[in-house]
Amino acid sequence: MQFVYIVVLGLHVMAGVFWAGTTITLARDPEIRAERFFRPQMGSAGMVFLTGALLWYFFHGAYFGSMEMVLALGIIAAFAAAGVLGALVGSASRQLSGADGVTETQLRAKMAMGERIAAGLLVVTVLCMAVARMF
Repeated sequence: MQFVYIVVLGLHVMAGVFWAGTTITLARDPEIRAERFFRPQMGSAGMVFLTGALLWYFFHGAYFGSMEMVLALGIIAAFAAAGVLGALVGSASRQLSGADGVTETQLRAKMAMGERIAAGLLVVTVLCMAVARMF
């Protein structure tokens, strides 16, 4: 059974590193075309949520102590980050095709703002995972 834990934890960490890493990178450099990364970001977010749910089942179950409260805060921040990416970056990237120069600039600014907000939320998520054992 330990092999299953290792694989699920590895997938969770790798998907989370990709999601947070690309989001923070795109937030810092709006010249990178965020629309190219939207689908992989949301795919990795889905993998994070799936493997995170399995890890919660394996290691926390029905118990909800102070450690789980900190992890729950991180989960809420991660869901909010995915929602922001979907609402701001996803909608703007769909409108991007066929847009004129002025509209494209506005849409890219909207995507950059979405990446910045999501990056902040993902930093909160990572901090919650890092310090949860301290509580």
